[in-house]
Amino acid sequence: MPGLAGRLAVADLARFLLPNACVACGRMVESDPESLVCGVCRVRFRPVRIGCARCAQPLPPIGPCRFCATWSPALTEVRSAVWLTAEAREVAHHLKYDDYPLLARFVAQVVAREVRRPAAGALIPIPLGRQRLRSRGYNQAAMIAHALGQVWDLPVMEGALRRARETSSQTSLTPEARLANVAGAFAAQPLPAERRSAPAVILVDDVLTTGATLHEAAQALAGAGWGPVSAVTFARALPFEIRAQLHEPVP
Repeated sequence: MPGLAGRLAVADLARFLLPNACVACGRMVESDPESLVCGVCRVRFRPVRIGCARCAQPLPPIGPCRFCATWSPALTEVRSAVWLTAEAREVAHHLKYDDYPLLARFVAQVVAREVRRPAAGALIPIPLGRQRLRSRGYNQAAMIAHALGQVWDLPVMEGALRRARETSSQTSLTPEARLANVAGAFAAQPLPAERRSAPAVILVDDVLTTGATLHEAAQALAGAGWGPVSAVTFARALPFEIRAQLHEPVP
């Protein structure tokens, strides 16, 4: 399978030879031949503003945040750049399923613009299982991590976390089923003995829905001595109150 550099080279050639259409809406992008997303769709992105101090989800009218209440204490902070509106969903879909490596650069720029850069730490992409990696040919989370590492000037450690077993797609599962589906799905490399203290790590993924995947990954890393563990994603599933405000249809 071609590496990221090879995929980017092919993608660059394709963007040079083919008409430049927005991947989110199909409109022609005339202002910038390197642009993958048109200005209209960029404006329609909705940044995730901080509500809960830990997960940034909007707080309920009464009481503490319920979104992150069941997450492992190992997962200390989670941030997402934008809500998963129609435009962000198209970007995430093309990057995840249609082999658009250049979108990783765009996604990293969006994340860097909307999410505060960590003071220190290493980026760890959520890994794919071997079967899914073989069939897809690449890991979109790793592409985002490497692109974001360049923007934030932080190292990427792909080998620190791996899939211990294959899991089903999370797409159509309930929150409870999602948690059961990824239970014990990750294994982390033990922290090297010469390390005097556990290094901070930042998990990277494309979309956050319930946090089940990040929860399990953080537990695996913390159990192997890594930490503190935080996470960042490009997009986040829309809660009902935000969906109503934006007049977004139920997907």
